[in-house]
Amino acid sequence: MSHDHPHPHDHDHDHDHDHDHDHDHDHHHDHEHDHEHGACENVALLTGRADHVFLGDNHSRNEKRTWAVIAITATMMVVEIVCGSLFGSMALTADGWHMSTHAAAMLIAALAYLYARRNANNPRFTFGTGKIGDLAAFGSAIVLALIALLIGWESLMRLNNPVRINFGDAILVAIIGLVVNLVCAVLLHEGHDHHHGHHHGHDHHHHAGAKDHNLRAAYLHVMADALTSVLAIVALSFGRLWGWAFLDPLMGIVGALVIARWSWGLIRDTGAVLVDYQRPDDDLAPAIRKAVEEEGGRIVDLHLWYLGPGHRAAVITLSSDPIKPAAVYRARLKGLHGLSHLTIEVNSL
Repeated sequence: MSHDHPHPHDHDHDHDHDHDHDHDHDHHHDHEHDHEHGACENVALLTGRADHVFLGDNHSRNEKRTWAVIAITATMMVVEIVCGSLFGSMALTADGWHMSTHAAAMLIAALAYLYARRNANNPRFTFGTGKIGDLAAFGSAIVLALIALLIGWESLMRLNNPVRINFGDAILVAIIGLVVNLVCAVLLHEGHDHHHGHHHGHDHHHHAGAKDHNLRAAYLHVMADALTSVLAIVALSFGRLWGWAFLDPLMGIVGALVIARWSWGLIRDTGAVLVDYQRPDDDLAPAIRKAVEEEGGRIVDLHLWYLGPGHRAAVITLSSDPIKPAAVYRARLKGLHGLSHLTIEVNSL
């Protein structure tokens, strides 16, 4: 930070700036500048690869799995619609069109992965494209909420105006749909969990931004479909055995409430990332303060925000006496998991 204006008092102003880019590519930048009455001397400059790619650890793999799930879902959708038309089964046809809504929602996730990857080095994105997935997931969460609303509304209508149910066909369709959704859920769930298995040698600071919300959105759409299939199988089985036709729309209402809850959780977490909200249970800020204070510094201003899955940035203004190079504080903060972009300003007390 350069100061060209004269200082009327006889004292020194020392400002050290340190920029650390420590993520998947393991590259770092240290910029330390000493300012004394407007004079600037470049004391140390360690250069490396200077990109701003803050995609999740498993971005490519999750993208491939999402496309694979879309292919499976779309294929099953076509088969059900065609077979439903050939065999005159409205249950098969309806389930096929129902699958199309989830395939479309998962297409949002897949296209977000594609766009984020292709524009990862686009300089127009100041801090990279890591949050594109969170934006897509927020949109998918809204779609999921609308699906829950439609299921709930249709179920209420059927409670008031029961319709004749072909239990045999309906149970078969529900079983087929469940099998397909379980296969898709396994594909997406493995990628979802693997993200947490890295960085065992560092401190862990868990927060909503550490998750790949884009993958989570696709996973929830598959699980929502699987849930409705399970509830349908239970309701239809009882209906076939004992004639309890009312269970079918009742289970639909239960499913709608569960899906709505999942949707709200996704909206809450992705919204927090998009507006840079720091959760009360987040322990990264306290960890930063502790590390700085142990080195004799006092934090005057601290800003944290999300850059992408597992990546966060921090801008720290601190005071110390005597002045220490910013690299000293950077070294203390380097072990904090998830801190991928760091800017430090050091002032004298």
